[in-house]
Amino acid sequence: MYKSLGRRRVAVKHAPRRAIRGYRAFMRAEDGAMTILALFLFLAMVGAAGIGVDLMRYEQKRASLQYTLDRAVLAAADLDQLVSPETVVRSYLEKAGLLQYLSSIVVDEGLGFRRVSATATAELPTHFMKLSGYDSLTIPAASTAEESIGNVEISLVLDVSSSMSSNNRLYNLKVAAKDFVDQMLSATQPGAVSISIIPYASQVNAGSDILQFYNVSTEHDYSYCVNFIDDEFSQPGLSRITPLERTMHFDPFTYSKDPIQTPVCPIRASAAILPFTDNQTVLDNYIDGMTARGNTSIDIGAKWGIVMLDPGTQSVIDGLIAQNKVAAHFSGRPSAYDSGDVLKVLIVMSDGENTDQYMLNPSMRTGLSNVWYNAAEDAISGSPDTNTRNAFSVFHDNGGNQYYWPDQNTWSDHPYGNGQSQVCGTNSSGTYSCAMQDEPGTAVRLTYAELLNKVSLAYNAYYNYEFTSSAWADWYESAFSKKEASAKDQRTKNVCDAAKDQGIIVYSVGFEAPANGRRVLKDCASSDSHYYDAFGLEISDAFTSIASSIRKLRLTQ
Repeated sequence: MYKSLGRRRVAVKHAPRRAIRGYRAFMRAEDGAMTILALFLFLAMVGAAGIGVDLMRYEQKRASLQYTLDRAVLAAADLDQLVSPETVVRSYLEKAGLLQYLSSIVVDEGLGFRRVSATATAELPTHFMKLSGYDSLTIPAASTAEESIGNVEISLVLDVSSSMSSNNRLYNLKVAAKDFVDQMLSATQPGAVSISIIPYASQVNAGSDILQFYNVSTEHDYSYCVNFIDDEFSQPGLSRITPLERTMHFDPFTYSKDPIQTPVCPIRASAAILPFTDNQTVLDNYIDGMTARGNTSIDIGAKWGIVMLDPGTQSVIDGLIAQNKVAAHFSGRPSAYDSGDVLKVLIVMSDGENTDQYMLNPSMRTGLSNVWYNAAEDAISGSPDTNTRNAFSVFHDNGGNQYYWPDQNTWSDHPYGNGQSQVCGTNSSGTYSCAMQDEPGTAVRLTYAELLNKVSLAYNAYYNYEFTSSAWADWYESAFSKKEASAKDQRTKNVCDAAKDQGIIVYSVGFEAPANGRRVLKDCASSDSHYYDAFGLEISDAFTSIASSIRKLRLTQ
């Protein structure tokens, strides 16, 4: 029993030693396993890093190849590029040391477009991925670029005010405008590009062809301008139903007569809007015919320019097509704003700034004037104050003889031509005598519209009404009202904003313009990069840049 107990005590006494030896053996076995695991993880990390290096090299090579190919096809697709597209693509890749990777070049071109596609394939030897059986990686690259004029509607709003006659501005503008037309129309399909020219000075002459389709007042038919109200500048279109006030035909600038030299609504050559054409000869001849005279109304020029882009004008263009005044391939133009396949462009150019706009007062818009006219006595040429014939007679209620004959500075009881006058002279026998004789011609009372078509406001005040000391105040200063330049600046901003809201791209050109004019034009443009400052021959550079921008390159793949 004791021994047995003793043995048990011995067994209990040595048990911890055996446990420690077993734990140490176990730990030695675990150290080996951890070493293997650590080595495996290390190799995995090295492999992953190696693969990462190979992939980084792949991406660098791919980016370089794709970037070079993109630039190559963009340059090759340029319609102004005289070198063959294939040569251009090869040249770009050769300079980058990548020509050996070029696989194919495909060129598709026709009237108004050029599409260039190219593919390249490179093989990249791997450093680490070959351990996994990948000796190389294939790098594909493909790119397609197209330059296409596409469908474009352009309103070219050109300043032809008096200041354009200085410093060869008008001549330089004509050269630039014709070059622009050539760039836009060269190698284009009929109907793809339309150009409308809107010349402006004090006003814009819409022309009888266009204005026939609008609800315009009928005080006269000597010219074809309208006086817009402020609200018209907050919208791009122009209603054919809403009544429009015709601009009266009068000259507040000169002392001219038969004809008045500078009516606020111009009627000289190339003064009326030229709508929707792609006939380069017509456009060039029109531009050559432009002359400079009058004040500056950028707001009205921009308004009519936008009207020529507004889809609400479709019925007007269709009406002109029916009259064979616009080509039939422009049917359905201007296109809808959201059509997606037509680019609408407004280009506004000025060498000045908005100036006061003159509008005849209502009292002189309609009705009969107190001036009578005798066509048989009219001296078209020569200074009015040296004319001794009685073209005009002016009624004035002075209690006695009530008709003033300004050419002879005398009064009578009737208009000259509607009665008899004493005629004195020496007959063949040398006898001097006087006798009453019928006056030549017939005097006709003129309406205000007829009178102001014949004589300027200053002529009427200075010559016809010279008998009264208040003539200038009564017949010039009180004859018209003004729309101030600052209000016209706001109108310009409003109408340009209305255009941009509809997605119309607005370019503007300040051609040797003063600071305020440049500010208004810059604010009108779609962005600062759409505005151009030009001096002298730089006007051609500005229009060339605009043409290039319109004929933009598009990366299509």
